[in-house]
Amino acid sequence: MNRVAVTGLGVVSSIGTGIDRYTAGLRAGRSGARPISVFDTDGFANDIGCEVTDFDPARWITAQPVEDLGRAARFSVAAARMAVDDAGLDQDGLRSGRGMVCLGTTDGGGDAGERIAEHVVRGTGIPAHLPRRVPAASIPVAVARELGLSDVDISTVATACAAGNYALGNAYDAIASGDVDFALCGGADAMCRMTFTGFYRLGAVDPERCRPFDVGRQGILTGEGAGVLVLEPLEKAVARGARIYAEVLGYGLNCDARHPVAPDQDSVAACMWLALDDAGVTPDQVDLISAHGTGTKANDTTECGAIRDVFGAAPPRTVSVKSMLGHTMGAASALSAIACAVAIREGFIPPTINHTETDPACGIDCVPNVAVEADLRVVQNNALAFGGDNAVVLFGRPT
Repeated sequence: MNRVAVTGLGVVSSIGTGIDRYTAGLRAGRSGARPISVFDTDGFANDIGCEVTDFDPARWITAQPVEDLGRAARFSVAAARMAVDDAGLDQDGLRSGRGMVCLGTTDGGGDAGERIAEHVVRGTGIPAHLPRRVPAASIPVAVARELGLSDVDISTVATACAAGNYALGNAYDAIASGDVDFALCGGADAMCRMTFTGFYRLGAVDPERCRPFDVGRQGILTGEGAGVLVLEPLEKAVARGARIYAEVLGYGLNCDARHPVAPDQDSVAACMWLALDDAGVTPDQVDLISAHGTGTKANDTTECGAIRDVFGAAPPRTVSVKSMLGHTMGAASALSAIACAVAIREGFIPPTINHTETDPACGIDCVPNVAVEADLRVVQNNALAFGGDNAVVLFGRPT
């Protein structure tokens, strides 16, 4: 079995596009919250979300018509190009090896479908600037097309808000087993009215800011973006002199399917144990947990309870990057995984911002508001999705 290295990172997010700006945003505790402009918020009491604003698709999409792609696909193509460039891989090198493109999503182009439907209902015809390909499957296909990869395994993972970690697990298996020589994996989603409305009707949207683990938290902010990681065998990465951000040590997946939206503490704890066992890591070796940390009452309390079940009364520092990024749905655990990788390499812990007072029911050190320097050897990335889909990935400092 091959050891698996993370050698390239690509990011489109509300706190910065590109790995350098994203890392700087994490260090600074930058908030991506702003009034939503990508869809009409008339009729809603809240209009705050974490929208991507510093993004020019024409800069990154050159091998296919931009207008063919929905917003999520555009994010994915850009993040994939960034990740490949960051890994120091050229297209000839990619085409000469066996590859995989595996991306997770929740809405999968639902934003584009909404805009097309609006024009159909109004009888105004579909404007030329709207995409013609909106299925979720178009997201990894667009990445492969842009990079000229005609002989790669392509898949879309749709396990809701854990999809990015699921995609990481698939890619890890493919690299570890020797089935492929490289993998582009992660997740992407674009903000849309359907998702915003769903969380709004659940009473799970905070009117101002996302406050994970805080005693006054009121819910999520919807967000958008894409995170793509390049994985390759560690031995080959070392041989070609690649920069190695982290090693993927292992992962765990489970699905309890006990409730449509509520997390189950025992199931979440069991998933953490699966990941730890797969990685050959004991709880005392974990230095940091990047939590799912949505900012809802139920999620944060349940997740922290599961963390204490596994790690005891004094668990590792546990942060939520959703406090900065909002909940980016299918991109969430991919963007969190990238945060884990840069935290290991750069030696710091991103803060949980918007924090006033930790809820005693959570009982964790969430690194409130200000990043701290830290020597990180093993970092755990949690993802908990509706329907009981749980996915946990362990990253380690390469040795």
